[in-house]
Amino acid sequence: MAAITASMVAELRGKTDAPMMECKRALTEADGDMAKAEELLRVKLGSKAGKAAGRITAEGVVTSYIDGGVGALLEVNCETDFVTKNDSFLALANAAVELIAKNNPADVAALGALPYAQDGFGPTLEDVRKGLIGKIGENMSFRRFKRFASGSKLAAYLHGTRIGVVVEFEGDETAAKDVAMHVAAMKPVALSSADVPAELVARERSVAAAKAAEDAAVATAAGKPVQSDEIVAKRIEGGVQ
Repeated sequence: MAAITASMVAELRGKTDAPMMECKRALTEADGDMAKAEELLRVKLGSKAGKAAGRITAEGVVTSYIDGGVGALLEVNCETDFVTKNDSFLALANAAVELIAKNNPADVAALGALPYAQDGFGPTLEDVRKGLIGKIGENMSFRRFKRFASGSKLAAYLHGTRIGVVVEFEGDETAAKDVAMHVAAMKPVALSSADVPAELVARERSVAAAKAAEDAAVATAAGKPVQSDEIVAKRIEGGVQ
């Protein structure tokens, strides 16, 4: 039997975009014959990983993981809503968010390089991702993540699989989870009014002023009393608040 070298595995992987272990298995089965190994992979995976790589991933899930004062949120995308219910896809997403919390990768590329094996694929998370693309037949990608490790207590809330919130808090955990639910529902832009971006405040003031001017014009046209400048100014600030 021919010896399977790392360079042979790398060459086959470059040709097929298949996971490393799948390439090694194919080369072993083909007794080192590169062409035959490539054919075996094409039969097994249908070149799905390579072909799917450019397809749009418009669906997906958000997952969370918390262990003490360390946690993470992760968005994993796929092509169709059907795959968001696939057990292998969900296992990948849940494993990846745990890896983020425990290993603190710098970016998505570093996340993919972390050791992980699933469904016969590995030895890295990226190898598993590519293997599942071939197995499931859809493109999937790790889009973005956020890790939390400030030393504060953490509470998480997932609204279905589309919205995820992590709250850093001190005090009552039930209240913190309620806040997380409120954040998911209301999508606040800041933690307090002092943190709201100045351009957003200016835009809201402009809208309130335009509305006050419109009301004054309507009142004038109807022969009704027009509010004083002081009252109008209070209305505008009330609208901004």
